[in-house]
This record gives sequence, structure tokens and C-alpha cells, in this order.
Amino acid sequence: MTLISRVETFLVAPRWLFVRIETESGIVGWGEATCEGRSETVRAAVGQLSELLIGRDALRIEDHWQVMTKGSFYRGGPILASAVSGLDQALWDIAGKHFNTPVHQLLGGHVRDRIRMYGWVGGDEPNEVADQISAQLDVGLTAVKMNASGRMSPVASVAEIDGVIRRVAAAREVLGEHRDVAVDFHGRFSLANARRVAPLLEPYRPFFLEEPVVPENTHLLREFTSSTTTPVSTGERLYSRQEFLPALQAGIAVAQPDLSHAGGITEVRKIAALAEVYEVHLAPHCPLGPLALAACLQVGFATPNFLIQEQSIGIHYNQGAEVLDYVVDKTPFKFVDGHIERLTGPGLGVDIDEAVVRAADKRGHAWRGPVWRHPDGSFAEW
Repeated sequence: MTLISRVETFLVAPRWLFVRIETESGIVGWGEATCEGRSETVRAAVGQLSELLIGRDALRIEDHWQVMTKGSFYRGGPILASAVSGLDQALWDIAGKHFNTPVHQLLGGHVRDRIRMYGWVGGDEPNEVADQISAQLDVGLTAVKMNASGRMSPVASVAEIDGVIRRVAAAREVLGEHRDVAVDFHGRFSLANARRVAPLLEPYRPFFLEEPVVPENTHLLREFTSSTTTPVSTGERLYSRQEFLPALQAGIAVAQPDLSHAGGITEVRKIAALAEVYEVHLAPHCPLGPLALAACLQVGFATPNFLIQEQSIGIHYNQGAEVLDYVVDKTPFKFVDGHIERLTGPGLGVDIDEAVVRAADKRGHAWRGPVWRHPDGSFAEW
């Protein structure tokens, strides 16, 4: 048996939490348990969950997932789910290295040779949007995602609505007819605002409209999906098949689980299978580090209903470190015609520079998301 001997965590810039599992036979697996703004809390949860793993066979991945997620009377939520996610990724990494094969081979083998990628662009003004999209095209991408807006009033003004339309129009002008732009509402819109804006965006053919309502209001999704012909996506703040089911039933077209939040490879594969029943495609959320990205890609290569993959190379959040700073060999993550070619290395297919990670952990980080307020002083969704 491949017995687990040690579990470690590393809080590394810009805002990530890496997990390292070592076995008695010397195999090391890596995962990413990042929960943006709450990674220190997740670190404590990983430490507690590791009590269930030490001395156990690393290859019993499904059994470990069952025990970690159900072995306490109080379950679920982003903290525990993120902790399980990082540990699960590391266990799959160990399994791949043990059998000397990529994780996607253990998941049934690849169903595609490459995965289309997209990047995030900011820009509050149309000319900034155009410049940032051009930069993404220059590195070889054929699709981008942009925020629809900044802070939004509960009932948007004409200026707020027109600002959304102008920015998306600017994006479409740069991209032309053969490249794509997804528009992220980011849970910032009220249902009324989302329903008002969506039809106005249809002439610009968005790839999808993301998170039109906050996840606790998934019961309102049907009212939005029925108000637009544009594909609707959500899921970065849904953490299980059970939480995805109402969204699937509400008519979304794209499911976006985060492999560092939604139970890792084990659960996201099951979410993908459930989504396939509803003719919904998978586009995992991933504005995170190299391990989360590698885990997403491994799932993507083996998942029939996979659509496109987010990645955060060069994203504005990455202050103090970049995605590939912790990777020994960067070539597997090279963009080729807007895609990443199939990873062929064992496990997750990424070789982590352990010395750099350990040094980064000594510096640590305390990343926090911003807190926004409306002009009257009340809380505003970020």
C-alpha cells in the first residue's frame, strides 16, 4: 500500500494555498486548496482533515473523499470543501505518479487532444477594454471574459446600463466574429438589473452571461434564463452536485465549478456527469494557481461535455507572484492557437519547484477581497 506519511500546506503569494502529501514510499502529490480571502482558515481545516489521512492508503481516493466530506455531523461550505479539494487533487497526483500516467488516463482516457483557454480582462472604459483584449489576443487566446460592470445600484441608472453596453460593444469590435467574449455579472446585479441588461447585450452575441444572481438566490435563476437567448453560466460558488442541481434544472447552459472549492477532481467529475444529463457543458472557474489549473485540465481532457477553461496568467490579482513562478517546466502551459495541448506527464502533469514554494510560504500572504459600499453607505456586492 502507498501509505500517507505527511501532509503540509503552503500559503504562497499572491493568494494561494498549496497542499503537499507525502507517502512512505517517497511519492509526493500536490494540490491547491485556495479559498480567496479565507485561505488561512482553510489551512486549519486541511490540518484537521489530515488526521483522517495519515497512515492510510493514498490510492483509496473515493473512500477518503467520502470520509472527509461526510465524517463530521456538520458538513459542507466553502472552507471544508476547499480543504477537501486540495487534498483530493494531491491524492490524484499521487495516484498518477504511482501508476506513471496522467490523471486523465485514470479517469478513462482523453476524449480531446487540446483544450481551448480564455483569459480575464478588466477595463472600466471602452478604450481600456479594447487595449486589454488586444493584449490577450497577442498571447494567443481566442476568447476572453470581462466584468459587465463595477458596483451596480439595486435599480441601475441609464448611465450604468449604457456603460455595460458600451464596454461589451467595444469588446466585440476588437474580437470580430470569430472570437468570443463572456460577460460576468459577478453576482453584482439584482435580478431586475440582470433581466433588463441581458436583452440589450444579445446583439453582441456574448459567449455566455455568468452569475446573474448570487448563489443563495439560485431559486431565481429560471426567471433570468427564460428572459434571454444568451447561454447562462454559474457555479463558482456552488460546492456540490446537490447545490448544482437547482441551477441545472433552472436552464443554465454552462456549469462552472471550481476544482479548488467544489470537492476537487472527485466531485467535479460527478458534477460534470450530472450536467451532461441536462445538456450543460463544463467550464471550470480558475482564477488561481498552477495546481488548480492542472487539475482543471486533467478533468477537461477526460470529460465529454467540457467547453473551455479559464486561466489567470497575467490577471490583475496576481501581485507578488505569477501562475508559472512555482513551476519548473513551463512548456506544458504554452498556448497554441488559443489552446493548451494535452498534458502527458504523470499525475497532474505539473512539476512544482518545492524550494521556491517553501521560500514563498515563509513570506506568506493575507489576501482579502475588497468591501464595496453604495453611495448611501450600505453594503454592495463585489
